[in-house]
Order: sequence, then structure tokens, then C-alpha cells
Amino acid sequence: MASKEELYDRAIDLFSEGKLEEAVDTYRAAIALDPTYSDAWHGLAMAYSELKQHDQAIEAGKRLVELVPDDTLAHTSLSRFYQAAGMIAEAEAESAKARMLDWKRQLKEQEKPG
Repeated sequence: MASKEELYDRAIDLFSEGKLEEAVDTYRAAIALDPTYSDAWHGLAMAYSELKQHDQAIEAGKRLVELVPDDTLAHTSLSRFYQAAGMIAEAEAESAKARMLDWKRQLKEQEKPG
């Protein structure tokens, strides 16, 4: 039986080959092994987005943000999914969260003794 990492790597390959439905199935298989596997949730959301399945992309993106609430890229991606679905207010809110997280990260880096 393949590990979650092996499934994730295979899903990335499928995604890059344009086999998006297969990628979705493979990301889901990785998530079935570990429902907290944030990288697989991100890949799943991206695959749904490429398939123009906006509702599913948003749901996967929301789960991703729940798993990694301080991840700038997660919020940026969710913002993109909302925008693609025409949900501009939600997109702007997620974009603002991403900017805030990035600013906090930059401040922490500046505070480090150098």
C-alpha cells in the first residue's frame, strides 16, 4: 500500500500531466490516510480550481486554512478560489489575512538578533 507521501507525489505528477480528475482521486486517497495532511488538501483545492469546480476548491481551501491558519499561501490560495467563484468580498477578506500574516512574518524576521 502506498504511503500518503507517495500518493501525494503521484498526484502532483498527474496534475502536471493535466490528468486532473485522477489527481483529485489521488489527493483524496492521501487525505484518507491522513485527514490532516495539509499539502494534500492544498493540492486537492488547486486541482478542483483547475477543473473550474469552484465550490469544491473553496471547501478544500477552507479545510486547508483550518489545518494551517498561519500559512500565508493557504489564505492566498483560498482568496484566488473565492475570486474565481465571483465571491469578491470573501476573496478580499482572505487576501487581507494573507497580507497580515506576511507582515507578521516580516516583523518577526526583523526582530531576530543578527
